[in-house]
Amino acid sequence: MRRSRTVTGPFTVTVAILCLLAAMWPGCVAPPAHAQQVVDRIVAKIEDDVILLSEVRELAAYQQLVEGRAEPYAKLVNELIEQWMVNNEAMEARYPRPAEADIDREIAKINKFPSPEAYNQRLMELGITPQAVRRIVRQQIYLARYLDYKFRPIVRVDDAAIEAYYKEQLTPQLEAQHQPVPPLADVMEKIRELLIQQGIDARAATWFDETKSRMTIEIEPEHDAAEAVPAASAGSSDKPGMPSVAK
Repeated sequence: MRRSRTVTGPFTVTVAILCLLAAMWPGCVAPPAHAQQVVDRIVAKIEDDVILLSEVRELAAYQQLVEGRAEPYAKLVNELIEQWMVNNEAMEARYPRPAEADIDREIAKINKFPSPEAYNQRLMELGITPQAVRRIVRQQIYLARYLDYKFRPIVRVDDAAIEAYYKEQLTPQLEAQHQPVPPLADVMEKIRELLIQQGIDARAATWFDETKSRMTIEIEPEHDAAEAVPAASAGSSDKPGMPSVAK
């Protein structure tokens, strides 16, 4: 399992429940009845674990911090399911966790704000804590490295593929932008790594599809996408399910 859970069934916490608690605890003021809203609930069940709305919201906030906008609700849920799958296998394989220095370097890339106060203000606006950012970065480095470890050995990129990319994609792109085209020898290793990463992504996508077909996954009906993704930042994204982080 990804982590221990105390939730075993539908998990919907509302302000109405807080009203009941207020009646039981002296000195606790109950909120007005009209203020009922969902605090958290199950959005998906995967094997014997669950994914919560709070996790979707947190991932959306992190994407807004890093990318400037979050993926649509359905993609966020799917990404969390895929993260669960990778994490589950990586933990069973006892794959090593990243060093704290690696996490510090990745956070430094994220925090390009003019001051610590500006950074903290943005986190407050998004409703995410520095601790949550660090936890997500740690997890994403861990998962990205595991996928690299799992699939890199079986990805093969020959010189012909590199030359084809150079001629058919890189050269036309640079010429269209009126930029100089470097000699193939100067960019050969960069192209090789790019094609290896594409191969890893393709094999990971196939693995996700095949593994999902063998697992018990139930996605709850979407209640209100705005619960997870603020309308101002919701939008489509072409980035793959696993966010790119430094390896």
